[in-house]
Amino acid sequence: MSDTKLRQAADAVLADLVGDREGTARLRTDQWRAIEALVAERRRALVVQRTGWGKSAVYFVATALLRRQGAGPTVIVSPLLALMRNQVEAASRAGIQARTINSANPEEWRTIESEIADGRVDVLLVSPERLNNPDFRDHVLPSLTASTGLLVVDEAHCISDWGHDFRPDYRRLRTILAELPAGVPVLATTATANARVTADVAEQLGTGRAADDGTDPGASPALVLRGSLDRESLSLGVLRLPDAPHRLAWLGQHLKSLPGSGIIYTLTVAAAEEVTAFLRQCGHEVASYTGRQENADREAAEADLLANRVKALVATSALGMGFDKPDLGFVVHLGSPSSPIAYYQQVGRAGRGVEHAEVLLLPGQEDEAIWRYFASLAFPPEEQVRRTLDVLAASEAPMSLPALEPRVELRRSRLEVMLKVLDVDGAVQRVKGGWVATGRPWRYEAERYEWVERQRQAEQRAMRHYTETTDCRMEYLRRELDDESAAPCGRCDNCAGSRFSPDVDESLVVAARGELNRPGVRIEPRKMWPTGMQAAGLDLKGRIPQQQQASPGRALGRLSDIGWGNRLRPLLAEQGSDGPVPEDVLRGAVTVLSVWAKGPDGWSSGGDRERAERPAGIVAVDSRTRPQLVRSFAERIADIGRIPLLGAIACTDEFGMLNGARTNGAQRLRAVHEALTLPPELAESLAALEGPVLLVDDYTATGWTIAVAARMLRQAGAEEVLPLVLATQN
Repeated sequence: MSDTKLRQAADAVLADLVGDREGTARLRTDQWRAIEALVAERRRALVVQRTGWGKSAVYFVATALLRRQGAGPTVIVSPLLALMRNQVEAASRAGIQARTINSANPEEWRTIESEIADGRVDVLLVSPERLNNPDFRDHVLPSLTASTGLLVVDEAHCISDWGHDFRPDYRRLRTILAELPAGVPVLATTATANARVTADVAEQLGTGRAADDGTDPGASPALVLRGSLDRESLSLGVLRLPDAPHRLAWLGQHLKSLPGSGIIYTLTVAAAEEVTAFLRQCGHEVASYTGRQENADREAAEADLLANRVKALVATSALGMGFDKPDLGFVVHLGSPSSPIAYYQQVGRAGRGVEHAEVLLLPGQEDEAIWRYFASLAFPPEEQVRRTLDVLAASEAPMSLPALEPRVELRRSRLEVMLKVLDVDGAVQRVKGGWVATGRPWRYEAERYEWVERQRQAEQRAMRHYTETTDCRMEYLRRELDDESAAPCGRCDNCAGSRFSPDVDESLVVAARGELNRPGVRIEPRKMWPTGMQAAGLDLKGRIPQQQQASPGRALGRLSDIGWGNRLRPLLAEQGSDGPVPEDVLRGAVTVLSVWAKGPDGWSSGGDRERAERPAGIVAVDSRTRPQLVRSFAERIADIGRIPLLGAIACTDEFGMLNGARTNGAQRLRAVHEALTLPPELAESLAALEGPVLLVDDYTATGWTIAVAARMLRQAGAEEVLPLVLATQN
């Protein structure tokens, strides 16, 4: 086919894709250049273009043309379910049969695999995690790799561990790229790659195997098409308000004046839930969208926003790459993301198909504390990695995550990410039944991990500077992504003046403060011991007997919320000073107790039996780090409630294990079990007590301190244990 006919065919597919019945749609210059490289030259290409530019059109048009030439199906590696759903719908408009294999549709996998084998699938979208699923990797991927007509890596910046959003599963693509047959084109796309990430991804794309005659274009340097990252439709702004109640009240007052429908991003799940509840009280149609929700609920929320049935989704970063609503009119951030690059990516959801969209950042005092928490989940120190490798090497059989977790001091989510990195590095392998050590030499890349940490800190400084700069904000973001064409936009608040007043109706501020200061978070008790505790030296397994469990408890607030969290974080900070419980915190706890007693599961009503009207005694959990705080908290509650203070469970944490915030559940349980003891005089008091015990502590994250303490108290004779803490992590 001549270049002219190929271009005409490409434009025709584009018209079908965008629903252009007149057939006037035309590809952009770089869109056509990428398609030409893929279809006519069978090259590898990296397209770095702004959100909304039309990167998906490149691979769908290329797919249609390649399929007409008899090529195999296109495989698209895509990171998010939202993106996959949108892509399947978009492909169907061009007559392209697209299917997806991901964690949400396991019941369809066998059918889809049969359809692929029969040639009835034009596009297969898979998540990067699926690439190392043993069944998929061993039985589906080899034949798929051999028959693939085009490989597409969407959100390709995730390949590079120099980037802000590196994902270990993406590194498996390096192996696939090297194993593709000669002449199979590859397309990588992203909107958020600076110069270093672009160079890294392009280098990895150029690792194809050369043909026998040395003419394989896959072995040549990848074609890089990088365009301007300006978004002409976006008007950026920053609005500084005194505190969280003012920010929440501002949203309640001004949300209706923002154009169309949009997204309100928060940094935590707790904040998303708080904001959603308040905005609904103000009469706004909004819905929350977080990783804590069921997949069906997230799909319903997406559908409501796409159909403009809601004014906004209040979302965490779970609503990120791939969500496509062309007429999205605004993006508001209640709290700053930790990276300008991540921020650019999220605001890019807005203004794709409209002339004007508002982008507004409302920074908060809690932002940096939340950044520090997420930074603590980085790649573990070398000794923990070596310990994991030693445990796997000593095992005669594959080890699952639950079996491995008790033997290493890592939480399961962090352990899983580490194993994925080691898998890509060749040190471990995921097989049926779990993980095994390969015995291959492995080097801890300390320099690289240290560089990534320095880069993270630099990005945080850059984000702080973004909120403070008096220069053009769009130009600033573009320069952070190494866009050499960056220039003042003329639209942001620094270029054109602020479009939003910081004034807020005082009655709304009062209402927001009341909502945020409403104390009380339910704490569900632990009901099962972690698996594999025998390996940790404890004979604890299965369900915790009912007669040894705590009852549902209460916390004053969550550390991750923007209400009580802002008050409690400094109080409970690792390096914070110890002292008596503050009066406002005490008043909040008393309110929690009062509401708790009158609630549906309050002290006057039990589960299987009638519960006592009030606790018969109070027991504190001794603290090694904040003894004055916990002691005074228990004493003041006892005095106000006129409830006897029976004493405290002793803590002998000689090695500081209880302060190991990064340990997993099994290791935490072992540390708590070894550290806590019940003094004889307290045991005597419990044996003579008639009624429940109020168990007082400062903080709970995993729930294992409460579980162990409650078990001790119940075994000593307590009829019931009601936990009360100042804060919970979740």
